[in-house]
Amino acid sequence: MTDLLVRLYDLPVFEAEARVAAAGIVLRRAMAPEGHVVLDWVDKHFNRHWVSEVSKGLAQAPVTVWIAVRDGRLLGFACHDTTAKGFFGPTGVDEGERGQGIGEALLIATLKGMREAGYGYAVIGDPGPVAFYSKRLDTLEIPGSEPGVYAGMLRGD
Repeated sequence: MTDLLVRLYDLPVFEAEARVAAAGIVLRRAMAPEGHVVLDWVDKHFNRHWVSEVSKGLAQAPVTVWIAVRDGRLLGFACHDTTAKGFFGPTGVDEGERGQGIGEALLIATLKGMREAGYGYAVIGDPGPVAFYSKRLDTLEIPGSEPGVYAGMLRGD
């Protein structure tokens, strides 16, 4: 899938942030001591490749993994600078919690974190649901970016 480029210096205003906060969902950076909980959750709900990427985000200072939590329960995550500098992702929300704006809120929290870290642009590598990103952000497809940084990646079993 073609990578997407996003301008970070003029991000749109997202209503999802207020909506998830009103639902009692807290968005925050993950903390290193809870890393095993986050990694186990990502492994259970998604895949081992993402576990590897999230592990990298948890090992950085500051941590580059954001999580959505309600009543002590992890609902979703998003990260950046895991496969490559300036890259957003991976990101995911518990299947039973989708449709509440959690993914959108995690997206904007992470992109704001990238902007605060000094990035002017973010790359969404191998974006999966392109319509999700294009509906929310002014994205530009990066020509010739497939398979991009993932070319030759070992897939395991």
